[in-house]
Amino acid sequence: MHVIKESPPLSRTDVANKTGLNKGTVSSLVSELIEEQLVSESGPGKSNGGRRPVMLFFNENAGYSIGVDLGVNYILGIVTNLQGKIHKEKLEKFQELTYEDIKKRLYEMIDCMIASIPDSPYGLVGIGIGVPGTVDTTGRILMAPNLNWKNIDLKNMVAKKYCVPVKVENEANCGAYGEKKFGVGINFTNMIYISIGFGIGGGLILNNQLYQGNNGLSGELGHMTIERSGEKCRCGDHGCWELYASERALVSQAKLMMNDPAITLEHLIDLAENEDLTAIELFSEIGKSIGIGINNIINIFNPNQVILGNRLAACEKWIHSSLVETIKNHSLSNHQKNLHIQYSSLASHSCALGVAAFSTEHFLDNDLYHQSIQTYPLVHQY
Repeated sequence: MHVIKESPPLSRTDVANKTGLNKGTVSSLVSELIEEQLVSESGPGKSNGGRRPVMLFFNENAGYSIGVDLGVNYILGIVTNLQGKIHKEKLEKFQELTYEDIKKRLYEMIDCMIASIPDSPYGLVGIGIGVPGTVDTTGRILMAPNLNWKNIDLKNMVAKKYCVPVKVENEANCGAYGEKKFGVGINFTNMIYISIGFGIGGGLILNNQLYQGNNGLSGELGHMTIERSGEKCRCGDHGCWELYASERALVSQAKLMMNDPAITLEHLIDLAENEDLTAIELFSEIGKSIGIGINNIINIFNPNQVILGNRLAACEKWIHSSLVETIKNHSLSNHQKNLHIQYSSLASHSCALGVAAFSTEHFLDNDLYHQSIQTYPLVHQY
């Protein structure tokens, strides 16, 4: 199935050649996939002599996943088909809501996404949620300082409400996976994805695998200390990188310099587009602070690609020069060889696409073999 999914259209002979399975086994497996409505046949393909082969296609619309990027001041929901193509999306922004209010908005977003799912053999196959905090291997949110959350079992709450498999994961891990699957990280083996929004998170792809650490808690790059006697962070420590290099840090500095308590990132981008020197200088300075943290990451992991994602990726035009110059001046020279500093090609969708892909793959690799079409929840049952 995965061979057909990744390289359609293929004939049965093509599948046998790619998998090393004999033609009889391939024919039997393909018949099962056709019966399960995950593979379909189409008109004959080109012949290299003899009969023209019947071509096989993956039925990418056999089911749908929901991906939710739950940010500190926004929530983005998407519906994707089994190939990761976005069918529906919705973005909602907010400011400093309580836990109960955010949970209410989350459920409303999921309800909206479910209502948009077309009829299909498998309906809704899973829900994925990316959150800005530490998430253990069971899906429990241990700590999300910028949301003021601790020990939240969001996974089981959502699963109980919607009766489908649920994946809760750190948003930067989701973003890294999204870029590796669909974005600028496709062709890179060792990649670091840095999500810079209200805070900073990191997702690590090492040797083509998502690295999650001993308990699934890797990637809290925003909380590495870069100023020993620095200001106190919401995590309880002092001098964390995200205090100096995040959207929050940028906007806080802008409010002081411009004497405007209502200023936002969008306002700063508009000002910079109109060549406002103060805004441009603010972006340049934040680029330097981002570069200092990236320098540490490069020296530790020696990646061949660093991707900047989330909201500050939209500011590439004004942060890139100072960021790259800082890395050039501080990183070990050998670590800079063949290093690519790039920005997300998925706009603000990296996390949502990545966590939706987690749900899709869980369905294709696990649930499909334990559930029948008759018993698997369909979207119209909600």
